[in-house]
Amino acid sequence: MAHPSTLYRFRIDLSDIDRGVYEKLDFRLAMHPSESVPYLITRVVAYALNFQDGLDFSPGGLSEPDEPCLKMTDPNQGISLWIEIGNPSAKKLHRAAKSSKLVRVYTYKDPEVLIKDIAANQVYHAERIEINSLPPKFLDHIGDVLARDNQWNLLYSDGTLSISTGDFSESAEVTRHFVPGR
Repeated sequence: MAHPSTLYRFRIDLSDIDRGVYEKLDFRLAMHPSESVPYLITRVVAYALNFQDGLDFSPGGLSEPDEPCLKMTDPNQGISLWIEIGNPSAKKLHRAAKSSKLVRVYTYKDPEVLIKDIAANQVYHAERIEINSLPPKFLDHIGDVLARDNQWNLLYSDGTLSISTGDFSESAEVTRHFVPGR
């Protein structure tokens, strides 16, 4: 018998200084049984760092591998922002770059593996794909205090991400990586 998904609630006071976004977010997110805690936290961080009205999680989550993890649709129902988590395949990023004006990847894995895979394949407009990496230790520390109901203060400024909850606080650099142009 398959294990059920676990539902998490996130109430986030978001202060994204770089974009001038200050919001109170309140959402629930199902964690698929095959999903890791770093993957879940990276999804939450990617959502917060890209938050704008209309940004949505893929309704099927990991069970819909051809869909973006997060997406923003434009008025014509096209995808204006496609966000992937982890190290998606070059094939999926090729499809994403052809389908969307902007593609972002948030990874907690070795970004060089992803960059080499993209460079070794014929990925459409690979130079426009934004890759952002989060340190695994940062995600592990956040994972240690992850609860089913989370109240976070999330601050992002000049590439530094800080998450605090209660007496706990953790900060890390979000590193941007680029795929070499052809």
